[in-house]
Amino acid sequence: MQDTTILWADDEIDLLKPHILFLNEKGYKVTTVTNGNDAVESFKSNYFDLVFLDENMPGLTGIETLAQIKNINNDVPIVMITKNEEEYLMEDAIGAKIGDYLIKPVHPKQILSTIKKLTENKRLVTEKTTMAYQQDFRNLGITLNDALNFQEWVDVYKKLIYWELELQQLEDAGMHEILTLQKAEANTQFCKFVEKNYLNWLKDPDNAPTISPQLFKKKVFPKLESNVPVFFILIDNLRYDQFKIINPIISQYFKLEEEDTYYSILPTATQYARNAIFSGLMPTEMEKRYPDMWQNDEDEGGKNLFEADFAADQISRVYRKECKHSYTKILNIDEGRALNDSVSNLMKNDLNIVVYNFVDMLSHARTDMQMIRELASDDAAYRSLTLSWFEHSPLMDLLKFLATKQVRVIITTDHGTIRVKKPSKIIGDRNTNTNLRYKQGRNLNFNAKDVFHVRNPHDAMLPKLHVSSSFVFAKEDTFFVYPNNYNHFVNFYNETFQHGGISLEEMIIPIVTYGPK
Repeated sequence: MQDTTILWADDEIDLLKPHILFLNEKGYKVTTVTNGNDAVESFKSNYFDLVFLDENMPGLTGIETLAQIKNINNDVPIVMITKNEEEYLMEDAIGAKIGDYLIKPVHPKQILSTIKKLTENKRLVTEKTTMAYQQDFRNLGITLNDALNFQEWVDVYKKLIYWELELQQLEDAGMHEILTLQKAEANTQFCKFVEKNYLNWLKDPDNAPTISPQLFKKKVFPKLESNVPVFFILIDNLRYDQFKIINPIISQYFKLEEEDTYYSILPTATQYARNAIFSGLMPTEMEKRYPDMWQNDEDEGGKNLFEADFAADQISRVYRKECKHSYTKILNIDEGRALNDSVSNLMKNDLNIVVYNFVDMLSHARTDMQMIRELASDDAAYRSLTLSWFEHSPLMDLLKFLATKQVRVIITTDHGTIRVKKPSKIIGDRNTNTNLRYKQGRNLNFNAKDVFHVRNPHDAMLPKLHVSSSFVFAKEDTFFVYPNNYNHFVNFYNETFQHGGISLEEMIIPIVTYGPK
């Protein structure tokens, strides 16, 4: 506060000496001038944290002075002070982006309050937020040592994301580092929890969280009973933190009816998790029911080519009611615009399924990881990139249109992603799959502490390609690297966003329902 400097321009500045003395006593340094020209000259040659401008001065008016000062430095907050309560003056000043607007006579404490709001708000918010997190840090630390159930883990993850987004606004690297360490510790404990409980969830669904194959049965089909069209929009790779930063935009147009989460199955990879969503089946069940459509890791060709067929079969098999529906997959901006042009034709359907391949649209190519790495150097930058994409995407235009109709919108994803940092050596034969976060194959050789090893894939309701096949899932922020060209691949994939393994970010994912306002 000692360094805060203020420029005060008023042709009756002598009458304001008590105010100036009051501010000096509070530690502020105030420079006074009596006209607009002197204000502009003083502003040019000195740095000020804040400017008070009298609206009615001889020569340059307050509004004219304001314009010139803004041309010199647009970032310094300016407070307009006037005796005139005419609405047009207020609108002119506000239109010029003033920091505040005060009517004479002003009281010293009113001035002090304005100064604090405009110059110290960031510091006060930082102090309050830091103090609140420090208190919650201890509570979270204690919680992580408890035997948490699947819903309590959701609550912990949501709390960590809340603080991550709060601390992101602050310039406090120390606090952010503490949160990063706490989040890493949470992921360590979460991976142990999943390793201990995942197979039991599949055996006893009544004592398990909602998982991918149950999504339509539990979260979508019940919404069809409302007799309004339902748009089910799946944005691939949309983590919970990414949802939290786009939700305020969506909520401008819709009423948020339900915000929930569910758990992705393992592997948290598109060909498994998304196919499970649309079929309502686990991979072994899909392999049995759809022998001509299910694709294993070793099979050639696309792994998500039959989502529309799976969805139609699930509607017939599980919903068992008349349901006129559509399925659309968006792989690029042109396809997104084409959907928007024809969306009126979908309004007569009970259910419209839209898959947005978010990562493809963001990176333009699956292999173009270098661009993503440069644009999204950390999680905060990745969220910012997501927000920018969303705001300018055809999806945003689609949602704006749907907001004008009597529809219900469900937004979810198939799995999240995690920024990988720790390489782990693995050895497999040439038929081992290429995913960096899970491997299936024969005679896999790996570091046991880095993985959740499922010796018998059928225990995880996963296809067993060979008698000796097993699955390993990378835990926390680990990624698999073969010993050949080890350093090259470590450098290439380190700090990239991957999915397929076990982490809070990949497994606990949002499903949100919006209705008309």
